[in-house]
Amino acid sequence: MIPEAREVRLSKKDRKVLEACCRSPMTLQRDLKRARIVLLAADGCSTRSIAKEVGVQPRIVSLWRHRYADQDLEGLQDKPRPGKQPIYTKTTDKRILKLLDKPPPQGFARWTGPLLAEALGDVDVQYVWRFLRSHKIDLAARKSWCESNDPNFTAKAADIVGLYVAPPAKAIVLCVDEKPSIQALERAQGYLKLPNGRALTGQSHDYKRHGTTTLFAALEVATGKIIATHSKRRRRVEFLDFMNSLTAAFPGRKLHVILDNLNTHKKNENWLKAHPNVQFHFTPTSASWLNQVEVWFSILQGQSLSGTSFTSLKQLQEH
Repeated sequence: MIPEAREVRLSKKDRKVLEACCRSPMTLQRDLKRARIVLLAADGCSTRSIAKEVGVQPRIVSLWRHRYADQDLEGLQDKPRPGKQPIYTKTTDKRILKLLDKPPPQGFARWTGPLLAEALGDVDVQYVWRFLRSHKIDLAARKSWCESNDPNFTAKAADIVGLYVAPPAKAIVLCVDEKPSIQALERAQGYLKLPNGRALTGQSHDYKRHGTTTLFAALEVATGKIIATHSKRRRRVEFLDFMNSLTAAFPGRKLHVILDNLNTHKKNENWLKAHPNVQFHFTPTSASWLNQVEVWFSILQGQSLSGTSFTSLKQLQEH
């Protein structure tokens, strides 16, 4: 049943607004139809004739006639709708975070989205994933850290940083360490072309071992120059042999050598007495990152060793 038609009276200002709405190519179809209904109603057209003209049901015409008659142009706008009540709330988010603080179920190393959803019982796994993404929580990524518990950390760190920032006059500052057990692995490698046309580098899982080498290296802080040698082992005798080569490389110069706390680096008082121009400086416990040669070892691994193939130990050493 169609409600009784309401008389529509347009002011000159409202008519101009509605006519401009009808002329504009940017007007939405729904707004265009509403404007035409009101204009035709103001011209005295009947509800059924307007419905036929605009192409809508008579009840739609009657609706917008009443809305304009009661509320003017504001009545032609959509009323706010309450919308669907959210299934999950901030309480749900707190439950997820609280669960992440607990250990994962027995037999699992870490939480996953499905495990969290299963433990919660009433939360869909897709919402769990959305929540984790929104809070930038990555369950798969793993980082490691090491905290030094050395009671003399501040003094030892200040000593080493002082050598970097303001080395003693006419002295050489060297960062020394070893990279042990570098493997000479021979494996097939090259480019792989996938069925979708994408090409990428790859290597075989199968490999042949050709032995290992230990790289002793010293980084001269002032210049960045590297002095290095290879050895089969990393015992005290190999370390002191490398130190002998360093004293020979800088004859008559005072050497400040930065080392970590490896046992072969310590208890070398007899050698130090024989070389009074050499002084050892040890990094704090669990803080070998203060030794700059560690940065060079990291660059060496990433840019020179990872993903390479060697047919002999000699080839690895020359590389």
